[in-house]
Amino acid sequence: MSNMVIACGGTGGHLAPGISLAQTMEERGHPCWLFISRKKVDLRLSEKYADLSFVQVNGVPFSRNPIKFALFAKELAQGILFSMRFFRKAGIDCVFGFGGYSSVAPVLAAKIRGIPYFLHEANRGVGKTTKALARGSARTYLPEGVRVEKLTPRRVRACGYPVRREIRRMSRGQARQKLGVRSDERLLVILGGSQGAASLNNWVKRNMEQLASESISVYAITGQNNESEGVVELNGPSRKVKMRFVPFCDDMAALLSSADVVVSRAGAGAIAEITRCRVPSILIPYPYAADDHQRLNAGFMESKGAAIVCQDSNLDNLFEEVRELMFNHDLQGILRRNLDHAEKGEPLAFLARDIDDFFREKEGKRENSVSGFAPTLG
Repeated sequence: MSNMVIACGGTGGHLAPGISLAQTMEERGHPCWLFISRKKVDLRLSEKYADLSFVQVNGVPFSRNPIKFALFAKELAQGILFSMRFFRKAGIDCVFGFGGYSSVAPVLAAKIRGIPYFLHEANRGVGKTTKALARGSARTYLPEGVRVEKLTPRRVRACGYPVRREIRRMSRGQARQKLGVRSDERLLVILGGSQGAASLNNWVKRNMEQLASESISVYAITGQNNESEGVVELNGPSRKVKMRFVPFCDDMAALLSSADVVVSRAGAGAIAEITRCRVPSILIPYPYAADDHQRLNAGFMESKGAAIVCQDSNLDNLFEEVRELMFNHDLQGILRRNLDHAEKGEPLAFLARDIDDFFREKEGKRENSVSGFAPTLG
């Protein structure tokens, strides 16, 4: 049994896989604490999991701006000191970091204390945190075909995104009943990521009349920091068409299973959940994402024939893309079949087994070392 800290805050894309791993590891007998940020998105998602232990830790993103860098350095120092004290009191045996600024302090604290740490990079553009800390890791888990320079194969494992177990495709009827969506609606779901996406929210507002004219209703996740919330009803060709704007969704399985088409940012978490639920999608990479990772994520899915990609600078053409995909059932079928092939294995089960294997191997080496020096009686 190993006591684990899972550092996974900052965005839904970092926190959700941390929750998945914590649930699985606790079932295998490993007590877990999830280190999260103080952002609203972390607090909102963590409220759903009362059976897990969440710990808020100081931290802000890195910035070259002198004032912001000073704050980053201060928060990082506080986070490292807090983590080291916590590790000592809780008897922590390992730390698992899911990337982003919330992982930096706990992983550095583990490095200082000589505690094994594991890293997971979900995006095809490897983040600065992973690049900087991978060489000292016990394991670094990377997407298929992704490499980190000077990282030895012994430390690397190919592993996808560990989707939460409740994210499973359900029947459309059941999903739509849960959301209060009519069974005969043509439903377009808009996902801007856990922070929302102003350009996608604005696109919906600009194109509501056109969408209604095609009897396409909308369910848009606007993000908790955006002002749009409520329902707008517009006249369609034969009945009213609803445009729904909500800041957050607590049931992504139902939402994705309800959708005919999804328009989404191209974060690794969103893509993994879209893939799991087999939804035809149009991916809009966020153009300012760190390390250009969303463009790389979207391009990989497009190369597999599992998604359509539209650039943020080309949103004027998005309506035509949506209309084509919404009414082209052959194309939808092709995307769904390719999504079947895009999902490989069970990343969550693989992670849990590999962590256990690491500690079994470590324990075996310790026992062999002790027995090798044991005195013999003649």
